[in-house]
Amino acid sequence: MNGVSARRVAADYAARTDKLAQPVRKPRTATLALVALAALAAALTAAWWPWRERQLPTAPESEAAAVPAVKRLTEIPFDGAQAYEYLKQICDIGPRQSGSAGMAAQQKLLIEYFTKLGAPPTLQRFRYRHPLTGQPVEMANMIVSWHPDRPERILLCGHYDTRPYPDQDQRNPMGVFVGANDGASGVALLMELGRHMPALGGKYGVDFVLFDGEEFVFSDTDPYFLGSEWFARQYVAEPPAHRYRWGVLLDMVADAQLQVFQERNSVLWPDTRPLVDSIWSTARRLGVREFIARPKHEVRDDHLKLHNIAKIPTCDIIDFDYPYWHTEADTPERCSALSLAKVGWVVLEWLGEPR
Repeated sequence: MNGVSARRVAADYAARTDKLAQPVRKPRTATLALVALAALAAALTAAWWPWRERQLPTAPESEAAAVPAVKRLTEIPFDGAQAYEYLKQICDIGPRQSGSAGMAAQQKLLIEYFTKLGAPPTLQRFRYRHPLTGQPVEMANMIVSWHPDRPERILLCGHYDTRPYPDQDQRNPMGVFVGANDGASGVALLMELGRHMPALGGKYGVDFVLFDGEEFVFSDTDPYFLGSEWFARQYVAEPPAHRYRWGVLLDMVADAQLQVFQERNSVLWPDTRPLVDSIWSTARRLGVREFIARPKHEVRDDHLKLHNIAKIPTCDIIDFDYPYWHTEADTPERCSALSLAKVGWVVLEWLGEPR
């Protein structure tokens, strides 16, 4: 994730306050007329109330409450524990800054992993001038295709580079940043999703795309989203034989205190709103209450390039209420296998739904 001034506009909705009308207090009286009137009112209320209860509309929140909340890993048919092991394995490499030895080691791990699953990745290479040294930096988006014969496709994506430094760390903003949630979580989720992809039915193929250079930034003036912009411009300049119907960006999805609100851009774009509604509806059906069906943050992320340049309707699944964002404390200990399981399950179920 990039800096606050360049990437996030955390414009929360104004806090809602429900003002309850105070009961009107009347002077006490002992008149029989008032007693009779009170008795009559009570009788009428008792007769009317059951009918009123039957007529009340059911809100989406009530529907969600009717589905038992999922609380344990054993209740979820998506291996969050294995995804968490992938997350730790990636973090064990260390920082994975664009053009670094850590990035090269991660690419080697992922190429070997997806090749064993039957989907050898391709690298979409590009270069970028280093903001400090001026030297060219070799970068590469990684594309993993499932069911490549299907021309109608869904794009699942995330970034796999880490920010050069933990710039939001109050004690050591030039320290070591391993990006467990911000970087590794989306990659780990896609690794586990990959084990389910060969059996995916339906008319849609799926491409995983891991973007490089999402936050290769050293100051507030450096550009972000280098990989997603390159991918989007290539999609327009050299149109492929396939077409992406939807795109889903997975970012910061392993927070142990998971809360996935709807990202504001994703909700406001008319072509993307149905996608958001569909995914959150799937979560509600499954009892994954961490998907909260109202918008909160406006997030500057890779989905902006995919939507605005490539015209791919893309939503951002992100938990931006993460206190360790861009700090040295963004480590596997702050992440959760259960959170990975819940997000992975929702995405997998959504992929399998007819559309």
